[in-house]
Amino acid sequence: MATETVENYLKAIYALGALAIASSPRAAIGDIAAAVRVTPGTATTMVKRLAREKLVKHQRYGGVQLTLKGERAALSVLRRHRLIETFLVRTLDMNWSEVHVEAEKLEHALSDALLAKLDAFLGHPAFDPHGDPIPDRSGKLRQAALVPLANCRPGAPLRLARVLDQSPDFLRFLERHHLRIDARLRVESAEPGAGTLTIRVGQSPITLSDHAAANLLVEPLPHR
Repeated sequence: MATETVENYLKAIYALGALAIASSPRAAIGDIAAAVRVTPGTATTMVKRLAREKLVKHQRYGGVQLTLKGERAALSVLRRHRLIETFLVRTLDMNWSEVHVEAEKLEHALSDALLAKLDAFLGHPAFDPHGDPIPDRSGKLRQAALVPLANCRPGAPLRLARVLDQSPDFLRFLERHHLRIDARLRVESAEPGAGTLTIRVGQSPITLSDHAAANLLVEPLPHR
C-alpha cells in the first residue's frame, strides 16, 4: 500500500508530465518540490526512493517520468480525488472552490470497495466539477477535443468544458461571472497589445487576461 506521501508525489509528477510537451513528458525536480511543498533536496531523495520502487524513471539532468506502474498508481489517486470532489459538489452542495482541500484529505482514506460504491452512486461520472476527466476503474480517461479560450477567434459559440487553474480565488471569480462548466459563451474581441480578450456570457461582457483565458478550456459548438 502506497503511503500518503508517495501518492502525493505520484499525483504531482503525473500532473506536471501532462503539462509538459509531448516529446518530453518529464517533470523537473524543482517543479515537483514546489508542487508538494518541500525543498528540492527532499524531493530528490523521494524521487530516488520512487525509482528504486520502479514507480518513476529518473535521469539526473533529464527530469522524472512515471513508469507504467507509477502511472497506474497516480491515476488511482486522481480517480479517488475527482470522485470525492464530484460527491462533495453534487451531494453535499459544497462550492467548487472549496472541495479540493477536502478531497486532498479524503483521497488517501477511501478503500476500493467504498470507491466503487461512490462511483456507482454518482452514476459513473466521466468528469469532475472542474471538468477534469475522471479515470475509470481500468485507469482510462475520456479525452475531449478542447482548446484554450485564449486561442479562440471572435464570434464562434463555445462551451466551457474545463478549468485548469483551480485556485479558490480564480474559481470564485468565475462563479461571480456565471462561468461554470457547460456555460455557453462567445469571444467578442481580443486586444493582443493589452493581453486581454472580452467574452460574452449571456448578456454580460467579461474582460479576461490572456493568462486567465489560457486556463479555460472550451469546446467549439456548431453555429446556429
